[in-house]
Amino acid sequence: MLDLEDIRQDDDLLDAIDWDMTPEEAVRLYLEWGNNWARSNYVIRSKNDVTHYFVVNTWKDEPVIYLIRRNSEEARELARIKMPEKIKVPFLESIGHNKGVYAVDGEVKQWLKDRLYH
Repeated sequence: MLDLEDIRQDDDLLDAIDWDMTPEEAVRLYLEWGNNWARSNYVIRSKNDVTHYFVVNTWKDEPVIYLIRRNSEEARELARIKMPEKIKVPFLESIGHNKGVYAVDGEVKQWLKDRLYH
């Protein structure tokens, strides 16, 4: 499994990250092929169409950031990143401490970008 340093050193992977992709959008695009053409600029034609995006998983006691590689056949976790305390507390408060899988945004997204691009 990759870590932040591995991602930072892989220019192709960095370029492939879709910072606007959400878990819901990925499911809609890659698993619900019905009327995707009507709702976005993305069109998924085959298993060769791939996206890379981050999610925050809060199903366990500690929230974890994952880098996901998704195509129409699978979603594979490429990296597992521990969320630092300084962004964990505000993030959990922002989601009402609910369990689930969330898009990265706000402080979480900025923290990731700072670690990967600076």
